Amino acid sequence: MTSASRNRPWDVHRLPSAEGRNFLVTGGNAGIGYFVAEQLATTGALVVIGSRDPAKADRAMASIRSRVPGARVRHLRLDLADLSSLRGAVSALDVDGLDAVVHNAGVALDDPPRRRTADGHELMFATNHLGHYALTQWLAPLLAAAPAGRIVTVGSFAARSERLDLDDLQSARDYRPKRTYGRSKLAQMSFGFELDRRLRAVGSPVLSVVAHPGGALDSLTPSRPQVSETTPGERLRGLPSALVVQGKYAGAWPLVRAVLDPAVRGGQLWGPRVFGLRGKPRREPVPAHMADPAVAARLWAASGELTGADPHLGFR
Repeated sequence: MTSASRNRPWDVHRLPSAEGRNFLVTGGNAGIGYFVAEQLATTGALVVIGSRDPAKADRAMASIRSRVPGARVRHLRLDLADLSSLRGAVSALDVDGLDAVVHNAGVALDDPPRRRTADGHELMFATNHLGHYALTQWLAPLLAAAPAGRIVTVGSFAARSERLDLDDLQSARDYRPKRTYGRSKLAQMSFGFELDRRLRAVGSPVLSVVAHPGGALDSLTPSRPQVSETTPGERLRGLPSALVVQGKYAGAWPLVRAVLDPAVRGGQLWGPRVFGLRGKPRREPVPAHMADPAVAARLWAASGELTGADPHLGFR
C-alpha cells in the first residue's frame, strides 16, 4: 500500500486492494454477512463463505461472481451450533494463513419456545457466542501465520441496552427471544474486547476488533436475486425508515473497514456514523458495560467450561 493510499480518506466505494490475502466470513451466505463477502471480493482477496447450507452458499457465490468479475470465493461447511465439528471444518480451509475472520453468523428467534443445540446449549447463545469462541481456538494458528491477522467480531446495536446475567447466560430461568438475542450479541462484543486484552498480554500481532452494522433493514437492502429480493412495495414502505436506519449493504461497511483499514487497531469498536444507526463507518467509544474486565473474565471462564476450549484459545 502506497503512502498516498494510506493517507486517503476511507471510501466505502473504493476499497484498497487485498490481493493475496485470505478472509473467512461466517454466515456469509445471507444478510449482513453476504454483503461483507461481496464487498471483500472486490478487493481481489480469497473470500471463504462459512455456511452450514451448501445450497445457500452456492447461490451466494454465484451472486458474488455475477457482480464481481473474477471474484475468488469458496465455501467452507461450518455449523457453529455443532462444537464437535469445528476442528474438522477448519482443517478443510486449506490455506497457509488467514488474514481475517469475520465472526458474523448468528441466529435470532422471533418467538418462543427456547431451543437447544445437540450439545444442550441455548441456540442463540450457542451459535452467536459459544461457536465463535470455540472456532477462534482452531483458527488461531492460521491467524498467527498471517502477517497481521484480524478477528472481527460482529456485535449489535441491541447489545447497548442489555446486561449479561452471569448466573443465567443461557436464559434457562427467564427466556425472552429479543432479550436473549441482545445478550448473546453483548457476549460476543465482550468476548471481542477481552480477546484484545489477552492478545496484547501475550504480545500477539493478531488484532481483535468489534464492529456492528447499526440498524439494517431488509426493506432498505438492495436485491440480490439469488440470495434475497426486496419488492418495490417493501422498498416503498421502508423509505421513511431511511431517515434513521439503513439497508444491509451499508450495514456491512463498518465490518469491511474493520477488516481492511490499516489504521484500525485492536480493542476498537466500529459502527455507522449517524447515531450508531446509519451512515459511513467510524470509530465509536466503547460502552463501559461491553468492556468491563471483571464481567468479561467470568464470561470467558464460563465459555471455556461450556465449550471445552483451551482457555488461551491457541494464543500463547
